[in-house]
Amino acid sequence: MAEKVNYLTADGRKKLEEELEYLIKVRRPQVAERIRQAKEGGDISENSAYDEAKNEQGFVEGRICDVEATLRDAVVLTRPLSTDKVQVGSRVTVVDNEGEAVVYHIVGSAEADPVEGRISNESPMGQALMGHRVGDAVSVRAPSGNLRFTIKAIG
Repeated sequence: MAEKVNYLTADGRKKLEEELEYLIKVRRPQVAERIRQAKEGGDISENSAYDEAKNEQGFVEGRICDVEATLRDAVVLTRPLSTDKVQVGSRVTVVDNEGEAVVYHIVGSAEADPVEGRISNESPMGQALMGHRVGDAVSVRAPSGNLRFTIKAIG
């Protein structure tokens, strides 16, 4: 089975590298200190501070592993290869049936932030846009029904 490709922009890679550094140099030592202090509190079998710190340690270590794997397997996008059709890295302007324009930046799932207009190529909207050209009408299945958009620009 093929591995999933992690697409990242240069900014996305930088943010993940900064997060990894923070997790390793700041969070990991903080959690280790909390565990040490909780152990000094006596019997750890009924010590909620110890249990909490161990749970947090598991979260931090898990996130470190996730970020390392994402960075290791990342394909860094410098810019779209072409502006003829929508692909990962494209900025796409679409217009809905009411004539309202929205700009989406198609990114990999690790960088998706719909509030900021950064949608994953794996999301329903991202999948619907991929491979289409300016002027194409696309349909997206949503809980409220099918939504239709027309691609007005690709950058």
